[in-house]
Amino acid sequence: MKNSRVLVALFLLAGSAFGQTKKPVTLDDIWGRNAGAFTQRTVEAVNWMKSGGFYTTLDAGKIVKFNITTGLPVETLFDERQANLTGKAIHIDGYQLSFDERKLLLTTEEEPIYRRSSKAEFYIYNLLTKQLAPLSRAGKQQYATFSPDGKRVAFVRDNNLFVVELATGKETKLTSDGKRNAIINGGADWVYEEEFSMARAFEWSPDSKRLAWIRFDESRVPEYDMQLWGGLYPVEYRFKYPKAGEANSLVSVWIAEVLTGKKVKAQTGRSVGDAVSRPSETDIYLPRIQWTKNANLLSVRRMNRLQNKLDLLHVSATTGQAQTVLTETPGTPDRPTYVDLEFTDDLTYLNDGKSFIWSSERSGYKHLYLYDVNGKLIRPITSGNFEVATVSGIDEKSGTIFFTSTEASPLERHLYRIGLDGQNKQQLSEKPGTYTANFSPDFSYYLLYHTAADSPVTVSLRDTKTTNDLRILESNDALKSRLASFSIRPKQFFQTKAADGTPLNGWMIKPANVDSTGTKKHPVLMFVYGGPGSQTVKNEWDSRDFFWYQTLLQKGYIIVSVDGRGTGGRGTAFRTSTYAQLGKLETEDQIAAARYLKTLPYVDPNRVGIWGWSYGGYMTALCMTLGADVFKAGISVSPVTNWRFYDTIYTERYLKRPQENAAGYDDNSPVTHAAKLHGPYLLVHGTGDDNVHFQNSIAFENALIDAGKQFQSFYYPNRNHGIYGGNTRLHLYQMMTDFVEKNL
Repeated sequence: MKNSRVLVALFLLAGSAFGQTKKPVTLDDIWGRNAGAFTQRTVEAVNWMKSGGFYTTLDAGKIVKFNITTGLPVETLFDERQANLTGKAIHIDGYQLSFDERKLLLTTEEEPIYRRSSKAEFYIYNLLTKQLAPLSRAGKQQYATFSPDGKRVAFVRDNNLFVVELATGKETKLTSDGKRNAIINGGADWVYEEEFSMARAFEWSPDSKRLAWIRFDESRVPEYDMQLWGGLYPVEYRFKYPKAGEANSLVSVWIAEVLTGKKVKAQTGRSVGDAVSRPSETDIYLPRIQWTKNANLLSVRRMNRLQNKLDLLHVSATTGQAQTVLTETPGTPDRPTYVDLEFTDDLTYLNDGKSFIWSSERSGYKHLYLYDVNGKLIRPITSGNFEVATVSGIDEKSGTIFFTSTEASPLERHLYRIGLDGQNKQQLSEKPGTYTANFSPDFSYYLLYHTAADSPVTVSLRDTKTTNDLRILESNDALKSRLASFSIRPKQFFQTKAADGTPLNGWMIKPANVDSTGTKKHPVLMFVYGGPGSQTVKNEWDSRDFFWYQTLLQKGYIIVSVDGRGTGGRGTAFRTSTYAQLGKLETEDQIAAARYLKTLPYVDPNRVGIWGWSYGGYMTALCMTLGADVFKAGISVSPVTNWRFYDTIYTERYLKRPQENAAGYDDNSPVTHAAKLHGPYLLVHGTGDDNVHFQNSIAFENALIDAGKQFQSFYYPNRNHGIYGGNTRLHLYQMMTDFVEKNL
């Protein structure tokens, strides 16, 4: 592991502004009257223009075109204050620029639905005629998207798919069977949206003549019922939520000719190349559709129910016939594991129409491969004992791929370039930390984002010919100056060992007065998440919790986080070691880390606590039961307490179905071990949590009551999984602070 430079930088920082005697951080600075005091500025929502020298951005109701090299505005494309719409003011929430850069698609009155979905009123603004018109007058729309030629816009309303011809305003309904809690056309159901990170489920063909979409039949999916409180009687909110082992939506892919409305169903249940005797499958996932460079060939990714097989299909847009081009089966025949689409979601068809880029973990680490369009491997592009994290861009003109990876350290993400031939790899980032990049369409320029544990984000402009900064777009100097006036203690990275001796990465934040000789003993609060592929231990700027930890440091607490087995950045074997037994190894590793901390001379071995949110809340509940002799106190926020209550896609990916692996569900459920709780325990949940249902906390409470265990609980009415809004976060963190001070 190559993080020695990080440690040096952090210790040096501790001796400068971070180590000075300054004013204390308060909860008001984080969540109260002064909220935002520690918020970093960044450069977001940059929309590059086809000519890489310009970009557009939305700020204070204005869409402005900028010169990238000077940073100066060139022209204002749209100003909501000057919008000429009869008797109605509009306020822009977002926008799209058509490919020909002649029209704007404006998002207004946006209403969030779930994590990624929303509905809004959309408007079309013609940049040549300066005319503004509503996209549709028949109700709010979802996922409005320009066709590649800019002549049409497709959208979803009331679970049906529509197309508007912009020249005439003619609105065509491509589907008519959409119905709430039954049929969805062109938009994801709840579980696809949450676990496959998608909301829009339709795609334009490259020639703008066809639309492909995923149809969800969720009629047989059981409903979950939430009560919303506030009125004289609670209001019921029912939605389709498939829990582990239950029925999923039946999914199919359809293709329609926009002008004629003629539809073709893709034969995704059985494709050419599959066993002839195998019947057509319906209990499958179709999580991605995208067009190849051939406007008659649609790409579909298909997964089986257990997500241990991924097929790449090519579908004829005229006949619907599917050809299996490539298949991934992770693990080994005696120990199959799973495909996690979020780790291998880099499929890119190249403009030559003959090849595509594919990412795979077949080597034990995620790497990039070049295939011909028929699925024959041409060559690996990257290789080594590290993971490719993201593909930042592919410059086909120069034959170059830009990507980030963990090659320098699992704690860091650096930017690299490499030829499509796998040659001439070059690191483009210099300082320790975490990098992302945003390239212009012509690959003349890119924005480089850099953060580290001791530094908020810096955004710089570079050209692709050098590694020199042309301009700094954001330095966060104002935040750095503000931080210098506060008492901020830095993270220090360290390693400890898992229960089986595997090295684990961690960070620790110590109060200023820690004496390494152990003259004074300090309590420790551990923070855990621990879910598959996650990482809390990274060399990057932290969120508001980092500043909450500063308030606890001022009271003498040491804060620690350790990434156990199952977390990300360290290859497939490390991440999939928890397969079919979620919670077991992760809990053992947190217990082992706590025992190591107790050996440190400045740690009070009788005062080690733990807290976490979501998967981390689940881990905390297990640590407070299975590790009751190790942890003195714990806080679980929005925890899963029995994986039988969670959704199909996430849960079955890591545990298989409960019908096939009942022990994997029950042996590591906090509900099973409720009688082992010992020590103060705080359980917090939002009653409006559509993700990890309030049911989880109710079940654990009942088990604790049956076991005669005392505990504290608090529920936030109507709050979702994030538990926020108004004074909510200040209230929550004050309560958690009080609990820690009283019990640790």
